[in-house]
Amino acid sequence: MKQPKQKNCIECGKLFNQYNSLVKVCSTECAIKVAKVKVKKEVSKQWQKEKKEIKEKLMTKSDYLNIAQKVFNTYIRLRDKDKPCVSCDKPLKPNDINASHYYSVGSSPNLRFNEFNVHNSCIRCNKELHGNIAEYSIRLPLRIGKENFEQLIQDRNKPSLYSINDVKEIISKYRQKIKELS
Repeated sequence: MKQPKQKNCIECGKLFNQYNSLVKVCSTECAIKVAKVKVKKEVSKQWQKEKKEIKEKLMTKSDYLNIAQKVFNTYIRLRDKDKPCVSCDKPLKPNDINASHYYSVGSSPNLRFNEFNVHNSCIRCNKELHGNIAEYSIRLPLRIGKENFEQLIQDRNKPSLYSINDVKEIISKYRQKIKELS
């Protein structure tokens, strides 16, 4: 007959005779404690899943647009990381970068996620000089090409019709592009 192995209990750490390879605890009390921990973890996982679903159901179009804007701006910062400020041509420091819209989101919401409309800019030009549009207007056609610049001008008056599903697709698209650039 085979001799039982001496094992440490996974709950209390005491040595016990393991008669069966499936037994991991020394007593019923330890087995109950281990089971309670497992149940707690399962309940916690289930609650986290339910909480995520509830939060998602409560999200508005505006919430999704804010997430999409952050993801899109992150992509622009990565895409243009080695380029100078679009408005003043000065080299950009990592903590001095804004994703600057040529046509603002307020005046042209349909261009909010247009890659030709958004470029890296220094904080001074984007915030203090309100985009430094005069210089931005000169340098943007050089950066994106005259045809793309003219198309951008034509597109600025088109209506903005983003549904929640459209915004979710934008979030997914730019998260994927970020992964590719990272």
